[in-house]
Amino acid sequence: MKIEQIMTTDVAVLKPTDTIRLAIQIMRDRKIRHLPLVNDQQEVIGLVTDRDIKMATPTMLEGEMIKEIHNMPLSSIMTKNVITGHPLDFVEEITVLFYDYKIGCLPIVNAGKLVGIVTSTDLLHTMVELTGANKPGSQIEIKVENRLGILHDVTRVFLQNNINVHSVLVYPDPNDDAYKILVFRVATMNPLSVVEQLTAEGFQIIWPNLSRTQL
Repeated sequence: MKIEQIMTTDVAVLKPTDTIRLAIQIMRDRKIRHLPLVNDQQEVIGLVTDRDIKMATPTMLEGEMIKEIHNMPLSSIMTKNVITGHPLDFVEEITVLFYDYKIGCLPIVNAGKLVGIVTSTDLLHTMVELTGANKPGSQIEIKVENRLGILHDVTRVFLQNNINVHSVLVYPDPNDDAYKILVFRVATMNPLSVVEQLTAEGFQIIWPNLSRTQL
């Protein structure tokens, strides 16, 4: 999935010369936490978050001091050298950026101009949809040999049991490089028949653990 499929294109923006007061007002009105700062050419030159504003306006301050801070330009608190993405970046690649740099949003730029923004909430919603966790069904986890054709061998059993697969994730066995873990989200509330057949054919089922679920 490309990031252009999930990004917000109606992006609220300000300029570095705009005031902190204006940023607070826009964040409240739009119910947002991030504001890209752009120049006249719509190039991203900074970023301000609600956290930046909170750090600039401690609750202990009162009266004229608060007014003075609220009238300061956003350039005084903005993050410079902003990390950006491209509309054709994959969602997985952008997720890695969020993880590595511990960021809450990512402006999306095309030909040097701001065209969208993606937040951590957008990515969370997307991951839920990609994994099928929001659809009725069951999860089956299987430890398999790390070899060619293993996915075909497992999904053949699902086909024989007339069970559709919402999604499949694959990750290495953390304890043995010779194996990997397949995680299926399947369109059935009762996976017992397919689990029993997989077990009978020699596959190691991690979940559901029938001995525990039948207690």
